[in-house]
Amino acid sequence: MFRPGAGGTGTADVIGSGFSAPDGATDILLIGNDSRTDAQGNPLPKQILQELHTTQEGGDLTDAMILVRIPNGGHSASAMSFPRDTMVDSGISEEKHKLTETMNRGKDAERAKLQDEGVTDPKELDEKSRLAGKQALLETMEKLTGVSIDHYAEVNLLGFYEITKAVGGVEVCLNDATKDSYSGANFKKGVQTIQGADALAFVRQRHGLLNELSRGKRQQVFMSALAHRILSSGTLANPAKLSALIDAINKSVTLDPALASDILGFAEQMQGIAGGNVQFYSAPVHLVGESGQEDVALNIAESKQFAADLLLPPQQRAQKLATLKSPTKVTTSVYNASGISGLAANVLEELTSQGFQEGSSANSETRSSSVVYYANGEQDVGKLVAESLGGMPTEVSPNLTAGSVEVYIGKDYKGPGKSNFTGAPTLRLDGLNKTAPLRTQADTGNSPITADGVPCID
Repeated sequence: MFRPGAGGTGTADVIGSGFSAPDGATDILLIGNDSRTDAQGNPLPKQILQELHTTQEGGDLTDAMILVRIPNGGHSASAMSFPRDTMVDSGISEEKHKLTETMNRGKDAERAKLQDEGVTDPKELDEKSRLAGKQALLETMEKLTGVSIDHYAEVNLLGFYEITKAVGGVEVCLNDATKDSYSGANFKKGVQTIQGADALAFVRQRHGLLNELSRGKRQQVFMSALAHRILSSGTLANPAKLSALIDAINKSVTLDPALASDILGFAEQMQGIAGGNVQFYSAPVHLVGESGQEDVALNIAESKQFAADLLLPPQQRAQKLATLKSPTKVTTSVYNASGISGLAANVLEELTSQGFQEGSSANSETRSSSVVYYANGEQDVGKLVAESLGGMPTEVSPNLTAGSVEVYIGKDYKGPGKSNFTGAPTLRLDGLNKTAPLRTQADTGNSPITADGVPCID
């Protein structure tokens, strides 16, 4: 339920009373919501909306969704941002929809359910349905990343305005001047300090950018600049600055109760993280379709592996991410042990359509269960292939060389490729039609933006 927290901070019990599964990190889901209310649910005044270049119209569409991972006992943090237009299967409805719509869909589904149960009180309907929407988004993000989320923080439109003013603005850099009447963006070329309404316009601009991924890069640059400002300028160690920051948070940020009750303790924890040790990545998404009309698609196996690798040391992480970015480095051979003629070739075709290097395909002695064999020391590679086929056991094989994987398809196999034998359309694991044009953005995943310096972007 939504309620004022310690010091007036708005809270929503999105996580629930249970403990999340330990996974070696404190994981925070950071949401940027286009809600036209403050953290206590009060409508924003008309003059504030005018300054923010928006109106009272709008819903709980989420403009920014960022998973922040802070390794236990570490002195670093990594963030993984998701484009708002990423197509997802949230389970709320039968069809896929954009990630940005998840909160609204969850809210509407809960409201309809409550009304069917006879609930009529407007306040109860609003509070319970809004909480259900937030929980639906959190559960969807957990499915996309395989991460057990510990904390929830939601910043509304007012937040970008108040927080940036509290810290004295943040520095950003553009390669070219830009102007957009829809968001109010009007920025010169080069390095500049932005705050208040300009900060909101910077992260909301869509018109004049290449695509939705460009907007995501804007958000990463902004968040890295904000982290740099807070962590490198003594904000957390300065009582006056910290007080102003917390006051801004109270006005515009909704937190889960556990985080709200110890926000100062969390701030003290963050003091140990130097600005350069905060890295911002894009989720490994793909653009599918004609230029300008692309769908943003996500392969669940890639996304989960990516999130797990954010806890690795930087050098090892770079190697792992390179493998995820270039599955062509992994040669896959498929052996048919299912008794279904032609299945090995079909599964191999599915793997190569996802970017894996084509090995051989052949029949093998029939077996009841499927398995993926990987070379010594390459468990993650075997897991990546296994998850790309819908999930199956993996085992090390002393007979394989580095970069080689063997897949044995048993009678239990129900993953990609088998659908062809039942007359169903062939679909990739990420839900993309195999014949659709697939283009991976070069700037997603492999080159992090850090909170150390001011990177220039388009």
